[in-house]
Amino acid sequence: MDTKPKLLEHGDRAVDVVFENKISPEINGRVTALFRAVTENKPDGVIRCIPAYRTLTVEYDPMRITFGQLCLFLRGIMETKPAAAEGRLVRIPVLYGGEYGPDLGLVAQHAGLSTDEVVKRHAAPEYHVYMIGFMPGFPYLGGLDPAIACPRRTTPRLRVEGGSVGIAGMQTGVYPEPSPGGWNIIGRTPLKLFDEKKLSLFSAGDIVKFAPIDAATYERIGMTGEWDA
Repeated sequence: MDTKPKLLEHGDRAVDVVFENKISPEINGRVTALFRAVTENKPDGVIRCIPAYRTLTVEYDPMRITFGQLCLFLRGIMETKPAAAEGRLVRIPVLYGGEYGPDLGLVAQHAGLSTDEVVKRHAAPEYHVYMIGFMPGFPYLGGLDPAIACPRRTTPRLRVEGGSVGIAGMQTGVYPEPSPGGWNIIGRTPLKLFDEKKLSLFSAGDIVKFAPIDAATYERIGMTGEWDA
């Protein structure tokens, strides 16, 4: 089976580097490794790179570099087989249930588990950040315990508060800002996940670990911004 990445035109100003057609940390690691290598060595005319599950989109200015030149550059980078850099471990405090996690009971009912067991299972894994998308700073996290996987809500909410932690299918994620959304909300973090200066707290390839906290700790972190991660 040919597993060599393909280079595909994405309009007249971007190239998609497409890896194998499956979702896995290994393939995503190759995407993030190429992302870093291109970003660190990009030629004049390359504007930015956007990593996703199994693709890397490279945007360019066709007045400064041609499609052919860019493809030649990308093939050269890929032949060096850049090594994936180890992602950062980001610990996220979460207050589960109650007004901050209105769907925790529904997820528990769907799974046939207690709410405490859902929290335990959600906080246990180390999650892989596959990509940032949907909105600035929103991490798509893989590694959810299959026992607590839950379909999206039939009717999305018109507003999900910033910091809300949700489950949709086999994924979990965190809303960085208020937004409409259909994920099952099981908790909320008091951390600020995105701003225009620091940008996103997460990057593709990072590892996320959730830490259950109580209401007093939530309030303290919200007021001070301090979290002993």
